[in-house]
Amino acid sequence: MAVAKKPAAKKAAPKAAAKAEPKKAEVKKPTAGAAYHLAKREDGLWAVKLTNSTKVIKTFETKAEAEVYVKKMAENQGRSVLTHNSKGKNKGKIQKK
Repeated sequence: MAVAKKPAAKKAAPKAAAKAEPKKAEVKKPTAGAAYHLAKREDGLWAVKLTNSTKVIKTFETKAEAEVYVKKMAENQGRSVLTHNSKGKNKGKIQKK
């Protein structure tokens, strides 16, 4: 008597890759307590620092250059920018917008 062989198990067909929906641009909300500070130093340069940090990230000759840089960084990192006054009776205090 001849024994019938079992048919080989069929391999599962690869699943069709589900089309991934394009990701929507996420808007980063400012992180609580983490902001970039832009302040003028005694040597006349504008310094960019992170809140509660003593380390200067970068310095600039002009306020305009510093603002462009820090706004771009803040946008990329989801943080806010705080600019300190450089003149007058409110020197060193954060500017109101």
